[in-house]
Amino acid sequence: MLEISNIDVSYGDVQVIWDVSFVVRQAEVVALIGANGAGKSTILKTISGLLRPKKGGILFEGKAIHNVKPYNLIE
Repeated sequence: MLEISNIDVSYGDVQVIWDVSFVVRQAEVVALIGANGAGKSTILKTISGLLRPKKGGILFEGKAIHNVKPYNLIE
């Protein structure tokens, strides 16, 4: 299970994601849809560890991954 809880994400001083939360359960298929600039890629970059949330957390199988470096996520 992947759980995104109340994340805020910024590029420098510019906040681009506010208070996003959702859960993806095992075997569930999810699509992120939205207009250009809505934050879809930013959310995926944050989940993958390329960006770090300023607030909130990301859990994968019950373990926090929002402070893990991207190359450690594959282990």
